[in-house]
Amino acid sequence: MGFFRDQLRSVIEWKDPSPDLLIWRWDGGSDELKNASKLLVNPGQAAIFVYQGQVQAIHDYPGLFELRTANIPFWTTITKIMQGFTSEHKANIYFVRLTEFLNQKWGTKAPIKYDDPKYKFPVGLRAFGNFSFKIVDPRKFFTEVTSTRQVFSVAEIRTIIVDRVLTPLTDLFAESGYSYSEIDRKRVELSEELRKRVADIFPPLGFELTDFRIENTDFDDDTKRRINKIADQMAEAQAVKALGDIDGSSMNTYTRVEQLKAINAAAQNPGSVAGMGVGLGAGLGMGQGMAQAFQPMGGAPAGGVPVTCLGCRSSMDPAAKFCPNCGKPNTVGKAACVKCRAPMAAGAKFCPECGSPQSAACPGCQKPMAAGAKFCPECGCKMP
Repeated sequence: MGFFRDQLRSVIEWKDPSPDLLIWRWDGGSDELKNASKLLVNPGQAAIFVYQGQVQAIHDYPGLFELRTANIPFWTTITKIMQGFTSEHKANIYFVRLTEFLNQKWGTKAPIKYDDPKYKFPVGLRAFGNFSFKIVDPRKFFTEVTSTRQVFSVAEIRTIIVDRVLTPLTDLFAESGYSYSEIDRKRVELSEELRKRVADIFPPLGFELTDFRIENTDFDDDTKRRINKIADQMAEAQAVKALGDIDGSSMNTYTRVEQLKAINAAAQNPGSVAGMGVGLGAGLGMGQGMAQAFQPMGGAPAGGVPVTCLGCRSSMDPAAKFCPNCGKPNTVGKAACVKCRAPMAAGAKFCPECGSPQSAACPGCQKPMAAGAKFCPECGCKMP
């Protein structure tokens, strides 16, 4: 029965093709196609007729076609007795899907390495997306890619495409001049540019990319740490800039708030009065430091390191005689003359305003005495 079946003319058709297959060879059981067999090509398909080792015809549009071979039913087989009743007139039919394959996923196998053009640090970038393709030249695709394989899957052509896209993609990211923070909003431009760069790669293989998209990007762990560090520094810089615009009265309020915070923190410490004193000192120091740090820019005061007024706590030039904010005399780091009470440098022996001496000796025991004392602390002698 098998002998008689093989002598009949065939009607060849690719029914219900699998969505995972790109090329399928007709498996009718015999490659000795009889003359005048029929070939039915459905929409979205092409058929390649290979006869005696050569591509004899490409049927790339729907229709019913008659196949011409030298295999005459019964007669050819009987005359090949010396060849074991096997004809040398071999023929095969390969069906190719011509429909467009949409939304094929792709992703980089490893991070793409390049230097960030703005921040000057190495970037490890992963990219993901999808592409679409279709067969435009079945003959080229058959002879250059698949040859005489029984089947050829969509997954195999996807691998070929992705492998050929990754090198141009790496070059594109390196040459684009986009920083890591600009990549996502430039995905459309990058996708279009890459499609142009690879446009000449695939036509010689018989197919073409009809669409290519970069849908998402990600970074390796080292790059994420660098990005987070930059983000933190930029946030701090913005905060400092915002504080730099605060006026003097607001900074005075900030100073007092910091003092109250320090006092409150010390009160929570069971270390009693000493802890409170330390907390108060820390609060005062912090408030003064912040007030000085956010002075309007323009260089240091002419008198040297600024000091804090003992009256209103605002910053001022150490050489100033009066506070420019509240008008009180500047007595920071100074003493008062024992006679005229004018401010003067601590430890000075004579007043620079009235010339009065600032120290005295006991007329009885000759021991040095504090300026302005009425009795000697050593012998009790009354000062004249």
